[in-house]
Amino acid sequence: MKNSSSYTGIAYLFLAPALILMGIFTFWPVGYNAYLAFNDYSISDGVATWNNFAHFKYIYEEELFHQALKNSLLYLLIVPVIQVAALLVAKLVNNKLPGMTFFRAAFYIPVITAVSIAGVVWINVYKYDGILTWFLQMIHVIPQGSEGQVDWLGNPDIALYGVMLFTFWKGIGWFMVLYLAGLQAIPKEVEEAAILDGANVFQRFWKITVPMVKPTILLCTLMSTIAALKTFQEVIILTKGQADTYTSLFYVYDQAFRNYNFGRAAAAGLVVTFFCMILAAIQFRFLGEKK
Repeated sequence: MKNSSSYTGIAYLFLAPALILMGIFTFWPVGYNAYLAFNDYSISDGVATWNNFAHFKYIYEEELFHQALKNSLLYLLIVPVIQVAALLVAKLVNNKLPGMTFFRAAFYIPVITAVSIAGVVWINVYKYDGILTWFLQMIHVIPQGSEGQVDWLGNPDIALYGVMLFTFWKGIGWFMVLYLAGLQAIPKEVEEAAILDGANVFQRFWKITVPMVKPTILLCTLMSTIAALKTFQEVIILTKGQADTYTSLFYVYDQAFRNYNFGRAAAAGLVVTFFCMILAAIQFRFLGEKK
């Protein structure tokens, strides 16, 4: 008969492959990024030299990084919107009605569509004479003809919101599936008892559904927040950082692969990570389990 230490050893043996891969592809890059943030790195000879926090001092005073960080924080507006919408859609498609499988698939199609392909489609949607302009002119929200043609991705006042709308369309299906799994884990007897007690739809949603999917809300909110702060693909495809859509991760990309300043890029990435950790701690504080 095996003792507890033998079972512990077997458990670590099974965990080892995953831990090794995480160490190589997650922990090592994070640690090396932190190391580079405090050094001047030369890509030609691979030498890193301590620079006395020069990168952090630079980005602290740089207007471009401030603007990029402001845009990334503004992008967080998408988080509550997409979470509420995904939960409501999940609640709707959780009903056993004819055609629900089609609607679930329809909402999930944007998730499995490559962001580059979807981005090209949305560039055409946002064109001066694209489908968005046509639709808004048809319902008389904007003037007809050339006067109503809007530069959706070129106007700095609205371009970032246009990118956020693309993120919303691309991500709502993913969070809908997660919420759907949470909703289907709620025992039917609980809701049936609430109906017998006379609770209406809103009361059942607020008093039963929301508390019982709270762990899923925390997970989805956390993932959505991190994704918003890491916004890069949508920006580079739709606007290439123009029209005041320059985000903090775009700044990191610019510094690393256009200016070849890997140390400064690492420092900016470390600042973004710091904001991610603060927001994660706040979300765990308010949405996590109370002990």
